[in-house]
Amino acid sequence: MLLEVAMMVLVVSAVLCTIYWITVTVQVQRTRSILPTARDGIILAERTPPTQRVCVIVPCHNEAGNIGTLIASLKEQDYDRLRVVLALDRCTDDTLGVATHAIGDDDRFEVIEITQCPDDWAGKVHAAYSGFTRSSHARSAEILIFTDADTSMDPSCVRACIAIMRDRKLDFLSLLSTLSTDAWYERIVQPVTAFELARQFPLLRVNRTDEGRRAFANGQFMMFDKKVYDEIGGHEAVKHAILEDIAFSRRVKANGSIGGLLMADTMLRCRMYDNWGEYTRGWKRIYTESANREIKRLRRYALRTPIVTSIFPMFALVLVILALLNDVDLIGVTIGIVALLSWFVGLIAVYRMSHAPVRDIPMSVVGAMLTGRIFWQAASDLATGRPTLWGGRSYVRKAEG
Repeated sequence: MLLEVAMMVLVVSAVLCTIYWITVTVQVQRTRSILPTARDGIILAERTPPTQRVCVIVPCHNEAGNIGTLIASLKEQDYDRLRVVLALDRCTDDTLGVATHAIGDDDRFEVIEITQCPDDWAGKVHAAYSGFTRSSHARSAEILIFTDADTSMDPSCVRACIAIMRDRKLDFLSLLSTLSTDAWYERIVQPVTAFELARQFPLLRVNRTDEGRRAFANGQFMMFDKKVYDEIGGHEAVKHAILEDIAFSRRVKANGSIGGLLMADTMLRCRMYDNWGEYTRGWKRIYTESANREIKRLRRYALRTPIVTSIFPMFALVLVILALLNDVDLIGVTIGIVALLSWFVGLIAVYRMSHAPVRDIPMSVVGAMLTGRIFWQAASDLATGRPTLWGGRSYVRKAEG
């Protein structure tokens, strides 16, 4: 009797696993077939070369280890109407020295040093605002790009994105960067962590142009039509936001302007965090704000993530083993194998879309558990009022809902 009950539970789990991952596979394939990537903009730019004046603004806080790579990639851009503003925000390391050496005699670059941040501003937001307001190049540009210091761009990135923006008639374009896969947590945890955020904000919904559009953006790359940036109030309008990208996307939507979010497809690369501690702190911040600071939502995601990515496939494997031992129950074996194949094929689609190594898929079982833990810790931090450390400042956020 106990074995029968266990088999029934395993069968139901396997069926749910199959349904979930087939749905994921279909959604990913639909997204890839419908939406272009940033790389597709290269052809558009070659057909009709863009001509707008562009200014890239980079807020930097203690980025000595990253800023040189970004500067090198910006110097290699194949777009000649480009200026760059580096907004160094209260840096206590050698960001200035590294940046100055990397820039050399390239007069397209401008460095602005910021010594203090007002109490009613988020640090990164104020740095970006200062970079814009204190630079004549930024104020006179027709296109503004805000990017992070830990990114690097393909030589055709700026040109291709302007062309994509023009072709899709967008006022605002953001990219989901191709993330590095060097550290253990970037290979084991990051693909699941990033996918769970994408589950909350599906690309097809984010790129709709009607009222059903879901507002979302990635602060690693935000490209604005300068007129729309001014209309929505610029960075001053989101000065309290810890995630200014989501705040901007909501203001773009409220303004009746059109925003887009596309996969970078290696045109923009990023290593988000240097160690596991920074990784967990950073993703807790992202998950908290993307869930509108709702503790119940965070806890729901904390349960869902390991269930669908770890527990369901493990149950399917156990089902196959027990079915083989139980006088070779072909129905049980078939159901279990189909579930495992659905899970694996679904993750192949997810990993390939994000350029994550497919060979690491088996480790997603561990990655889902650790991602669920990040969700749970984010909910606990909200419930207890534990502050968030980010950009050289401490923030205490109030739970909503």
